[in-house]
Formats: sequence, structure tokens, C-alpha cells
Amino acid sequence: METVTPRQIQTMIKRLPKSKLRLVYDFVSELTQEDEEMHSSQVEFLRLPLEERRRLMAEQAEHMIMHYEQTANQRQDWQAGDFLDEY
Repeated sequence: METVTPRQIQTMIKRLPKSKLRLVYDFVSELTQEDEEMHSSQVEFLRLPLEERRRLMAEQAEHMIMHYEQTANQRQDWQAGDFLDEY
């Protein structure tokens, strides 16, 4: 498939009747929105250098250690308890 340049697209658009411009605008607008939506935080994370990803993961792990230590009693309360055998 041959590469299309912005200039070629611009030339084509200039030849369109004005009545078709809204349709082209809506179509191009929809295409650009899809591209923007594809940039998720996970994709952005994967684009970071490996060392930066490791640093961020280590930072998050430290944060989770503190969270689990602070919520240990609550977690034990809902994880422990009576198990009834209804058979």
C-alpha cells in the first residue's frame, strides 16, 4: 500500500464540495479520537525505559507494603471467621 501524504489529502479535500466537508470533518475527528483513546496508562508505562519502570514498581511495592501493614487487622477480621458446614 502506498503511503499517503498530508499534502495529498489536503489536495483531495480542496476539491470536495462544501456540502461534503462536514462528513469529512466528522470522519477525521472520529479517527483521531480512536488514536487518543488507544494511549492508556498501561501503554504509556510500557513505553518508559526499563529502569524507570523498575523504579516505579519498587515505589508502588513499598506503598503496598505500608498499606497491608496498616490494614492487617481489618483483613484478618474478614478473612477469619466461622465456616459452617451445612451438610
